[in-house]
Amino acid sequence: MSREVWDAELAARQEALVRAMTADGPVPGGFDAAAVRAAAHGILLKRAGEAARAWPALAASFGASWRPAFTRWAAGRPTRGAFRDGWDFARAHRDGLTGEAVTELALAEVRWAHAGDSPPRPRRAAVRRVPGGAAVRLGGRTRVFRRDRPR
Repeated sequence: MSREVWDAELAARQEALVRAMTADGPVPGGFDAAAVRAAAHGILLKRAGEAARAWPALAASFGASWRPAFTRWAAGRPTRGAFRDGWDFARAHRDGLTGEAVTELALAEVRWAHAGDSPPRPRRAAVRRVPGGAAVRLGGRTRVFRRDRPR
């Protein structure tokens, strides 16, 4: 077997193993399925931790159910990095977020344009609702304006 053929076969096996561990692909032959699934679960937990660091209010809004909820959602989805993973998760769960998490998401959405299929791009101007007010981006500056609440 030539070096090129060996390298191509090795690369294909490695790609299949990575797909099995990160994108819920089938476990390639010759690997212990239980061990591969355990490694995949560990990777999902790591992703949940990274997303929680990037989106602390989002993770806090789920409390103890953060890791199970995030790992269920992330299983079968390739990672796009902690920031985008958290953003996509927040969008998918927008209706169940706490006020702090809604504000965190709104601040990301006024700073960045993100359609979900490409990397976020900086925005020049945008407005999003937050509990009790609005987040505004204009001229590179972001502010949150809230209505005064009667006492």
